[in-house]
Formats: sequence, C-alpha cells, structure tokens
Amino acid sequence: MKQVVQFIECKVIEPAAKFGLDKLERALLFGLGLVIILALATGSVQMSGRWASFLFRWLHVISGVMWIGLLWYFNFVQIPSMPKIPDEQKPAIGKVIAPTALFWFRYAALSTVVTGLILLLLNGFGYAIEALLLGYFKGGPTTFIGVGMWLGVIMAFNVWNIIWPNQQKALGLVEAADDEKKAAARIAMLTSRFNTMLSIPMLYFMVAAQNLP
Repeated sequence: MKQVVQFIECKVIEPAAKFGLDKLERALLFGLGLVIILALATGSVQMSGRWASFLFRWLHVISGVMWIGLLWYFNFVQIPSMPKIPDEQKPAIGKVIAPTALFWFRYAALSTVVTGLILLLLNGFGYAIEALLLGYFKGGPTTFIGVGMWLGVIMAFNVWNIIWPNQQKALGLVEAADDEKKAAARIAMLTSRFNTMLSIPMLYFMVAAQNLP
C-alpha cells in the first residue's frame, strides 16, 4: 500500500502541478474537460430531451453537493470549533473564511433550486404540477420528489432570508450594534441547525424518488 501511495504521489500528483492544478480554477476547467472527453468517448452524450433532463439532474446534484456540503461543514466543523479558537485568531474565520464560504453556500442553494425547477419542467408540465402538489398524496415518485422539493425550497428560503442577512450583521459586513450582532449570530446558527435537520429527510426523499416505486 505504501508503494502504491508513493507511486501516485510521484507519478500522478507531482506531475499534475506542472499543469497548474494548484489553482482551483484550472482544476475545475480540467475536470470539465475530462468529463466532456469521457462522456464523448463512452457515448453518453445524446442530443435528446432525455439527455437534457439528465444534464440538469447532474447540475442539480453538483449544486446540491456544494450546498449541503457547506451546510454540514458549518454545523459539523466551523460552529463547534469556534469556541476552541483563540480570540486573536477568530478574525481570520470571520473576515476571510466565513464570507467566502457563505458566498458559495447561498449561490449553491440558489443553483440547486433553479436547476431542480428546470429539471422538474423538463419532465413535463403535468409531472411538475403533480410533484408540486405532492403527487396528490398518492405516494410514489412524484410524492417523494414533491416532499424533497418543498423541504429544499424551505431551506433555500432560510438561507437567503434568515441566515445570510443575520450573518452579514454577525460578521460585521453591515453595520450593527454589538447586541444586534450577538442576536443575529444566534439566529443564523439556529436557522442553520434547522436546515441541517431538514436536510436529512430532504435527502431521503430525493433519493427515494429515484429508487423507490
């Protein structure tokens, strides 16, 4: 195993640095290029309505991974770690890391909702209405996707209308008194916890819609 790791480090990772993979933008561009090459080589690109639906499902999944990944980062890593960080080091989190993470967090939420709605419409207007109305409460895929969708919409609403405005106050991005900052930080944290709670059934029903009859 050690030899395999050393081989990967020497023959794959180090040469990759010559292509500028130490820069995130280039890694993303190379990743996009790689998926295009592999998709064309394997014949998975098909000019059809079904493939367009698949494309937006893929974009929906990528957006959701970014969104929920950052949500869980905040709740599993950043928030529990803040009390352990010395006061003199906390500005690095509040002024640099948190604003950047919150930028990707809120726009990943927006992208998840937008690509999800496009995907819903690509499945047909009747399907979209049925999903919006929770499959008329009959159970099955449209009920499952409807439940997951509405949970996701509630979470995205919370991101843009509660978490982000209060985080702006808590991080000093907008002017606020010290008492307002403390209150805003608590509201943002509790709403983030609420979204973490909702993310569990949301992910369950999203997966159920694709895998359960």
